[in-house]
Amino acid sequence: MSCPDHIKDQLNVSRETLARLAVLADLLVKWNPRINLVSKSTIDALWERHILDSVQTLRCAPKNAESWVDIGSGGGFPGLVIALMCDEPESPETVTLIESDQRKCAFLRTVLRETGAKATVVTDRIEKAEPQNAKVLSARALADLSLLLGFAERHLQASGTAVFPKGARWQKEIAKAQESWSFDYEVVKSITDSEAVILKVGEIKRVGSHTP
Repeated sequence: MSCPDHIKDQLNVSRETLARLAVLADLLVKWNPRINLVSKSTIDALWERHILDSVQTLRCAPKNAESWVDIGSGGGFPGLVIALMCDEPESPETVTLIESDQRKCAFLRTVLRETGAKATVVTDRIEKAEPQNAKVLSARALADLSLLLGFAERHLQASGTAVFPKGARWQKEIAKAQESWSFDYEVVKSITDSEAVILKVGEIKRVGSHTP
């Protein structure tokens, strides 16, 4: 599934990176009818809705992070895309993908093998996986912000940054999360959806009597 020219311009990546992303797109189209990696209705807009959306998540995050951990990786967005961006100047040193569904993990490993990109795939539940001490933590379309902050508490360094793409209800999610959590955040407008944002979150601490 080739990348539309207008998306190529927005991606602004090397020829080698674009080739890896094209392998991901082709494999996802092939696998999706069997294991539902992304909504069928978004396949035609795969390059914009999923790949470009993931690339912008990388570009919002701290550059050259020692370790990037993506939780609930599913079809690989954004974590697998970030692993495929390994030759780009802003890419992290290591990428770890945590996904509990074994079939989806098989897909992630297949893309890594076919592209030669490096990442660690952990087949486990997020709350059961070994704490990762990540410098950057990402999650897309996984859970509301309150639950994501609980996962960040387990897997993110105290000085780390979480990057969470969020839809039109992001302000309500922040207000709800602030009932149980203290955190700093920055809002970055999405380039793929006028109502969406990417939240950059740090200094995450529990408040009050809230318990896991």
